[in-house]
Amino acid sequence: MTRKPQKKRIVILGGGFSGVYAAIHLEKLLTRQSAVEICLVSRDNYFLFTPMLHEIAASDLEITNIVNPLRKLLRKVDVLVGDVNQIDLRNKRVLISRGCRKPLQKLDYDHLVIALGSTTNFYDLPGLAELAVPMKSLRDAIQLRGQILRYLEEANSEGDPAERQSSLSFVVAGGGFAGVETVAALNDFVREALPFYPNLSEEMLRVILVHSGPAILPELGESLGRYTEKVLSERGVEVRLNTRVKSVTEDKVLLTDGVSIPSRTLVWTAGTVPSPIVSSLHCAKERGRLLVNQFLGVPDWPNVWAVGDCAFVPDIRNPGKSHPPTAQHAIREGKVVAQNIAAVLSGRPLKLFSFRTIGLLASIGRRMGVARILGFNFSGFFAWWMWRTVYLSKLPGLDKKVRVAFDWTLDLLFPKDVCAVHDLDQHRDFRRPDHAGNTFGNNGDHEIGSAQLNWRECPGGIDLDGDNALECFLL
Repeated sequence: MTRKPQKKRIVILGGGFSGVYAAIHLEKLLTRQSAVEICLVSRDNYFLFTPMLHEIAASDLEITNIVNPLRKLLRKVDVLVGDVNQIDLRNKRVLISRGCRKPLQKLDYDHLVIALGSTTNFYDLPGLAELAVPMKSLRDAIQLRGQILRYLEEANSEGDPAERQSSLSFVVAGGGFAGVETVAALNDFVREALPFYPNLSEEMLRVILVHSGPAILPELGESLGRYTEKVLSERGVEVRLNTRVKSVTEDKVLLTDGVSIPSRTLVWTAGTVPSPIVSSLHCAKERGRLLVNQFLGVPDWPNVWAVGDCAFVPDIRNPGKSHPPTAQHAIREGKVVAQNIAAVLSGRPLKLFSFRTIGLLASIGRRMGVARILGFNFSGFFAWWMWRTVYLSKLPGLDKKVRVAFDWTLDLLFPKDVCAVHDLDQHRDFRRPDHAGNTFGNNGDHEIGSAQLNWRECPGGIDLDGDNALECFLL
């Protein structure tokens, strides 16, 4: 009997732009090769289109319209949902955590693509990690939207002016693309929501953007940065330059220039750091990112590749510099690394990675935008139209494109939705005593009217049974 040859396994770590697009192109390039299997490991079972994340926080788009199921995008790729626990380069093995109750899963590989992206960097500032809201994930956008609406509700019935002021003050730290787009969308959302709250007025509202540099949007140049600052200021946003956040408490944000801002909401977009898994690898690094060669391979480790935010990709046109960690670069890196893996498998020469930024765009609220395309500057309505057109074309899936376009059309006709149905910080506390002095507790009883309810904890919520049969409440 002849032994069947073992399939070569390509493992991709990370479900962001670079990882997903590497899987998409590998699927196309190797579709006829039955001796190769492709595996993608992702924390979530969906691909998040992050350029539209701020529109979720501002209630411009429905939550699921900017996410695509990975199993739908990648029909011939084995998708594993879990966290990368360890990468053993010497033994060509990855350990995957798929839940606290399950043992670590071992995943051997022949080719490894590290595309783990980056995480929020809080710089060990007091209170920041516990109290600030980052803008990196879908959960962050949902949390921010729920928190804004919760504080509007509290402020509407608050009698203490100081408490009301801290509830109605919103601080965004970071004057890059994420910070500017978030503060612009947040400002529009809150001001359009105020008419639904009779006890609130625009004079009570404060929206503040804090940036450490002399001008916001430094990637677009000083001219567009000053234009953006002017537009935001005219719409009621306070722009504070040349200062940073020093510390945060539950009702105050302290800046390095000594200014104290009474606020219960701080959105943090001022820093990222490569995934912690990257720091544990015994590979050459530059500024905390994995150093790769011009073919996107990791030196000294054959068949190990790195792309995206966690990789320091050298710019062969500008020696000593690297390509910026943007989505358009990550997409191209994913394509080139797929081509190079296919080339190794077939014995063909590798392809150099070289890409020049086509353009940069930012939405600054109320149908206004700024853009630099091929060295030319654009601003106003036309730049905003370009922003929507470009990103709508890049959004994967025809069904998602239609849904987003439909949401944008409805946004022109109707006011924003102010239902706080996804407030992640709010949860029911069944141990809290009620006004009559009765208390819910573990394995206890509670009497409601004439019905005696015996309840116990169950997976996903509380199981109540008694004279009145009640269903399991989801927490």
